Amino acid sequence: MFVDPILASWRDNPYIFACWALLVLAVSRAVFNRYGRGISHIPGPFLASCTDLWRVFVVWRRRPELEHIKLHQIHGSLVRLGPRAISVSDPAAIQIIYALNSGFVKSEFYPVQQTIARGRRLFTLFTSTDEAFHAKLRRAVSNAYAMSTLVQFEPLVDSTTLEFLNQLETRFANKDGPDGVCDFSKWLQYYAFDVIGELTFSKRLGFVDNGGDVENIIGDLQWLLNYAAVVGQLPILDSLLLKNPIRLAASRYNLLNANSPVATFARARIASRPDVAGGCEKSPDTANGKPARRDFLSRFYEAHRKDPEFMTHDRVLAVTVANMFAGSDTTAITLRALFYNLLRHPEDMKNLMEELWAQKDKGVFQNAEDLVEWNDVRELPFLSAVIKETLRCHPAAGLTLERIVPAGGVTLCGQFISAGTIVGCNAWTVHRDSLFGERTEEFRPQRWLDASLEQRRLMESSIFSFGAGARTCIGKNISLLEIYKLVPAVLMRFEVSSSTVPTLSQDYADKAYPKLELADPSKPWKLHNAWFIKQEGFEVRLKTRKTNA
Repeated sequence: MFVDPILASWRDNPYIFACWALLVLAVSRAVFNRYGRGISHIPGPFLASCTDLWRVFVVWRRRPELEHIKLHQIHGSLVRLGPRAISVSDPAAIQIIYALNSGFVKSEFYPVQQTIARGRRLFTLFTSTDEAFHAKLRRAVSNAYAMSTLVQFEPLVDSTTLEFLNQLETRFANKDGPDGVCDFSKWLQYYAFDVIGELTFSKRLGFVDNGGDVENIIGDLQWLLNYAAVVGQLPILDSLLLKNPIRLAASRYNLLNANSPVATFARARIASRPDVAGGCEKSPDTANGKPARRDFLSRFYEAHRKDPEFMTHDRVLAVTVANMFAGSDTTAITLRALFYNLLRHPEDMKNLMEELWAQKDKGVFQNAEDLVEWNDVRELPFLSAVIKETLRCHPAAGLTLERIVPAGGVTLCGQFISAGTIVGCNAWTVHRDSLFGERTEEFRPQRWLDASLEQRRLMESSIFSFGAGARTCIGKNISLLEIYKLVPAVLMRFEVSSSTVPTLSQDYADKAYPKLELADPSKPWKLHNAWFIKQEGFEVRLKTRKTNA
């Protein structure tokens, strides 16, 4: 019989037959992925439609935003990035995908970023996919992040800002040679981390004071981002690696340590606070018999006392970790991009300096230490334009903010997308849309001042740097407070060199003493996209002003 030779061949060469069987299964799976998901009409790379391994490879190369930008330039507003994943670059889609009660929920990309403490996942506003849980947790802590609350934190921000300026002046200003080169990439990260420490614990964490990474926490967070960015493209891998159930169970019983370093770091800082150490239930407002600052940790424990069953000690730890995780990197990235682009665009630096000096001469800036008040700078036209343009040109997040299409499907950019498909926008592609005017690949703050009122409002509503809708980054106001206060403080303390800025108008020419300038203008910075697009190699030289005029 015909079957007998086949069976005999199989017995003699079982491995060859096994390989053929696996090949048939792989090809069948690839064909199903490409044509059986209901989105075969969406253009994109062939391999991307067949396997998520394409996404893994692109992200692993650490500049996926460039690939996404190129693909949208070729294919238009919709690009297929995976068997069931679509990137959308049309700003109008933001109001559909991320709108309140839209029915779009987060994909499994986000749980990959959950940190671990004592073998348990820490669920935060950012990493949870449960909308009801997210809404309840946001209600519990939202008051702590309101701008009206954060303005009360200004003295804490000022404390770190002043130490930051003094450290830069002591360590780098007015020095020649290698000793005068400041790695601004690192120091802006130290600043952002210590501000979060002040706001969360009423105490700097030691990055600025010591000029280094405390307990390697920045390095540990970067490792986690590197891991999450790649593994998040194929989330099932996380269940085999960091969040392997066996590994987590062993950690719960102290058989091994699977705790995330940032969770250990935050737990130690919580324990060092006498008002909350060991989960103490007494009010932090009366710690040590006198009023205490109501920092983030105090406010988190207030929420715990109101609803201890929901806002457990682990949940307090989770939101504290989230503060440190997201609050440092994103702000540091924006600050780096802002200063770097100003130093690369002298005319914009000139316009900003003239605006700041005009305020100084009018007596608006009165602090002898070059610090500024939030209310004195938050509506300065050119400073605001510079910040908006920085957020547009270099948003911190460099991957798609994924959501899952709800039952019934959705129509985006004129194309029907079936339920269960992963869709989302990447700020790096959205911000290249013609809605923002001409030459969107360039840093041009003037675009915000030249736009009509209606156009400016449309542009502002389409800035996607902090996300959108109910899932908008809750720490947005913290970041803006830091940026608006630090940028004038640095520029008024160190000024800019005549080689960096064209001739200022006569009223301000005598105030432009050297220097804040690039250490080597011929050397570009390096970008590394591991979910957040961080910059390295941004080095400057500093020199203090000769006068306080």
